[in-house]
Amino acid sequence: MTGGWITQADRARWQLQAARELASILGGRDDLPLITWTVASGGAVLAGKVDGPAPAGQVRATLAAWREALGLEDFREWPGGRGTVRSHASGRRDSGVLVRISAAFFEEER
Repeated sequence: MTGGWITQADRARWQLQAARELASILGGRDDLPLITWTVASGGAVLAGKVDGPAPAGQVRATLAAWREALGLEDFREWPGGRGTVRSHASGRRDSGVLVRISAAFFEEER
């Protein structure tokens, strides 16, 4: 970057860095549940989303499996309103890529 401006080349480089990290993450991880991945257009960021609808226990287990596999230590869970729960985990990889994983689901009745 020069002059404090972010260029198209900067964005392309970050996106390629994130895509390479995603390929590295997915390589040899056949044992983990499938989630949706997005490579961000600004910054070296990967966003994973646990898709639903699925039972709360299954969503939590999927998120926990990915958190453990990627070593994501920043984790939050909070009420989302109307009986939903939102979960989020994130962490920066050794490559510098920020990985965020999120889920929204309905809390199970107790």
